[in-house]
Amino acid sequence: MIKSPSSSANIATAREVVELLYANVFTGLVMTILSISAITFGFANPQIASYKFSLWVTMMMLSLLRAFDGAYWYLRLRNTSYPPRWPLVRFILGSSMSGAMWAFFCVSLYESMSLIELSTTMVIVAAMAGGAATTLASHLPLVLLYTTLLLLPLSVRALFDSDDQFTLLGGLGTLFWVAMCSAAVKANDFTKQAIAIKHENEELVALMRQERNEVRRVNQALLDSNQKLDHANSNLESEVNRRTKELQDISNRDPLTNLMNRIGFMQNFNAILERATNGKTSMAVLFIDLDGFKQINDSLGHQAGDVVLSKVAGKLSEYCEANCIGRWGGDEFIIILPHADGDTAVAIALAIKSSLTTLNPIANSPLSLDATIGIALYPVHGDSASTLVQLADLTMYHYKRTSPGLVGIYTEALYDKMHHEQQLREGLRQAIEKKQLQVVYQPIIDATSNRLWAIEALLRWQFNGVWISPDEFIPLAEKSGAIHDIGTWVLHRACIDAAQWDDQTFGVSVNVSVLQLVSEDFIACVDRALASSGLAPQRLHLEVTESIFADDMAVLTTNISALKARRVKVAIDDFGTGFSSLNLLQSLDFDLLKIDRAFVQQMTLSSDAIVKATVLMAKALGCKTVAEGVETEEQASLLRLLGVDCLQGYLFARPLEKKALQEWYTGWQDNK
Repeated sequence: MIKSPSSSANIATAREVVELLYANVFTGLVMTILSISAITFGFANPQIASYKFSLWVTMMMLSLLRAFDGAYWYLRLRNTSYPPRWPLVRFILGSSMSGAMWAFFCVSLYESMSLIELSTTMVIVAAMAGGAATTLASHLPLVLLYTTLLLLPLSVRALFDSDDQFTLLGGLGTLFWVAMCSAAVKANDFTKQAIAIKHENEELVALMRQERNEVRRVNQALLDSNQKLDHANSNLESEVNRRTKELQDISNRDPLTNLMNRIGFMQNFNAILERATNGKTSMAVLFIDLDGFKQINDSLGHQAGDVVLSKVAGKLSEYCEANCIGRWGGDEFIIILPHADGDTAVAIALAIKSSLTTLNPIANSPLSLDATIGIALYPVHGDSASTLVQLADLTMYHYKRTSPGLVGIYTEALYDKMHHEQQLREGLRQAIEKKQLQVVYQPIIDATSNRLWAIEALLRWQFNGVWISPDEFIPLAEKSGAIHDIGTWVLHRACIDAAQWDDQTFGVSVNVSVLQLVSEDFIACVDRALASSGLAPQRLHLEVTESIFADDMAVLTTNISALKARRVKVAIDDFGTGFSSLNLLQSLDFDLLKIDRAFVQQMTLSSDAIVKATVLMAKALGCKTVAEGVETEEQASLLRLLGVDCLQGYLFARPLEKKALQEWYTGWQDNK
């Protein structure tokens, strides 16, 4: 039984929940209709065609009823002070019935499903469950119920099937259900926090507006009193002040937004800072950079961009006094918050972000705005206007590069990190110019024959006497664009070294950045490396991570197909740590799956399910498997027992220079 909220705050919160649920109702219904239609009509089965069609009609009728309910909410209730109880009840009932219908549909048709039909159905319901974990996150019982109805009945049914492939799919579905439930709980917590913060921000903004209005009223009363006392003198002084202000505005004010420009703002900032120093009060500086403004400028023109900047200026002015805001330049703005501490500054910054995301700067345009905001505090971080602005700008710039759309407060650790990154970036540039990078090789052993199957080329860099991890300098190379030069050099070096080896039977694996793989000249680069070294194409293995699935699939498909046409092998590195789908794995036609060392290190006789599932999946897709991070004979034996094709790790050899690798190979051949 759903109880009606007893207070205005609870009603507002419940209404927020309802609005979040209904916001995506039509998208969800469209996906439901498309998904059930694909399963119903995409797989021919004359024996149950009429039964499937009746289930489809039932789902269509249910979806139509939910669409009517959604339309009623959008047209009659939205933007009104409606009681949220009954809309919430209707939505929960509709979603629960849809989930129950999906569960009945999948279970009742299970016996007639082929492997491909079951796989497709499992992918569809998993995708819908993943979407529900976000779109229904505002109501935890509903999202858990809906996700359970979508995934668990079909997964459990398949889990206990006599067919191993069906059982595997059932196990994966069950694991995905657990993951989705966990994600739903986290998303619900985040949503509740966001709603609470929104309400707090609204109250804070209302209080600020009230205080600002009161200040204006008092100022106006004082001004009226002074005018009555000395009318003639006031008129003269007013004229002088007006003309003086006009001259100041010309030089100190931004003509587009009517805010203070950089010069005017800094002059005013110094005066405000002096008052804060004398009064021993705190202060916060917000440096604001718009996210998405460049897209508006590029897509709609600079005239539209000017309109957006004017609207943004008006919106920002609602959060501070006129003498505390300025346009720093371009799409950057700066705000002073007198008497504010860190918590207050963050709250106001989040309120600003929220208002910008809902601004809708260009009517009938899908483009939207967000902001990255850096914060510096007085006197904690600095005691001068220039220092505070610099630190707030530095903080904003860091988050702009790493996590756009965030609000961050300056810290000494942040400064140290950025300074360290700058040193590494400059050191890496010099290392590339001076050819100070090094390639080492680690053997990959055939699990059955115990022969050398391939070697993996690994990049190493020593900076100021310290070995820098590739996990640290490769992202810097990607950000700076140097990854293309580095990747090209490593590819050529590895091909040359492998081609010069006496034994021409084993392959050489080279790691490839996602940025390389999607570049236009990557295939030409591979061709040049093979031609200049004379290495047989089938000996070259290119390793990519699962993150490629987040990029342009059209480019990826084209480049991977071109590599396959050249007989170059393509491997997925660190499999299981990113995100991948069976459909993408199959469509992109990979040759190798490398099982991440994390699964190997944690593997025992009683916890080998993931490795076993990966091996079965790879065999079904026609791929070989390579297990990384093998350090003990126990691990090697268990991996061989599970059917892993190749092994790699310290048990066999650490990464070695070319000469040391040759010595190791001689000893390995002798000891086999």
